[in-house]
Amino acid sequence: MLRLSSGAAGVLSFDMEESAKPAKTSNKKALVKCPICGRETDFFAEPMGPFCSKRCKLIDLGKWLSEDYKISEPLRADHFEKYASLESGEELDRPEREP
Repeated sequence: MLRLSSGAAGVLSFDMEESAKPAKTSNKKALVKCPICGRETDFFAEPMGPFCSKRCKLIDLGKWLSEDYKISEPLRADHFEKYASLESGEELDRPEREP
C-alpha cells in the first residue's frame, strides 16, 4: 500500500509498506564489462551501472544524442516470433541468476 503524506513546506512524500517493497536479491554482484571502456563493473551499481564511471555514462549518452547509436526500425510482432517458445518470468532478466 502506498501512503502519501505532506511534510514541511508542503512537500509530498510517500512510504511503501514492507510487503509492497521489492524483494532484495542476493548480495552477489552481477559483474559485466562497461560498454564503453570494457572495465569490469557491477551491472546494478547506483548511479552508474552498467557503466564504470560518470565519464563512460556521458560518452554513451553522447553517442545516442549524436545518433551514433540508433534504433533502425520500429519493432513489429514478427520480430518476436522466434522467441515465443521461450519460458517467461521476471527472474530471467536478472544476470545474477544461477543456472
